[in-house]
Amino acid sequence: MKKANRISGLALMLATSTLLTACGSTMDRLAQVGQPPEMTQIVNPHLQNGYQPVSMPMPAPKMVSKQPNSLWQSDSKTFFKDQRATQVGDILTVLVDIEDEADIENKTQRSRNSKEGVGIDNMLGFETALDQVLPTDVDNANLVGFDSNTTTKGDGKIEREESVKLRLAAVVTQLLPNGNMVIQGNQEVRVNFEKRILNVTGIIRPQDISIDNTVTYDQIAEARIVYGGEGHVTDLQQPRYGQQVYDILMPF
Repeated sequence: MKKANRISGLALMLATSTLLTACGSTMDRLAQVGQPPEMTQIVNPHLQNGYQPVSMPMPAPKMVSKQPNSLWQSDSKTFFKDQRATQVGDILTVLVDIEDEADIENKTQRSRNSKEGVGIDNMLGFETALDQVLPTDVDNANLVGFDSNTTTKGDGKIEREESVKLRLAAVVTQLLPNGNMVIQGNQEVRVNFEKRILNVTGIIRPQDISIDNTVTYDQIAEARIVYGGEGHVTDLQQPRYGQQVYDILMPF
């Protein structure tokens, strides 16, 4: 009884929290009726909630030496200075060109047949008394019989094709001890009542930055690329809150 009451209490708490969250979100959406989606303000990434500096394994630091009466340094990678991003706050362009296609097909088929029989011909003479216990005549050599037949067949197929092509300006937010740079770029574009959101973060090498100050997405380590949107069209593509709660709570 206590266990049933505990389960009922947990279910009530879950339902209440879900309704409060849905109500809060609904009130926010009602307050924005007739208004376009708000744009996010530009802020310093270091001041954002949850910001964590990147920490990666680093090699031992190198001593930088400079010869007298010489403009060349031991850690220099080019003789002439260019306009590529090198310091915190510099801007470079990220090129995203993803062409992803997958086609997977699996088939499984399994069949098994089994048959077992158990009999007791002699059991200290008590086998003759089975006729008095069971309603019909008993064959001691064939007391128990078991037949099993199992057949399993499964087909699976996955077809996926994705294509994303875009350009995004990112800011260098951190310099790592080995010279690699942490970049972060956010972009929002609003057209009427639909807002497109693009976020890119990751770690790049200065050597991978091209002469036109661009870097491709496949040269970004620990890359996180998010492409989505907000607005009326996006809302229509999502199930309603009731359907989402139903899908989460129903076990079947």
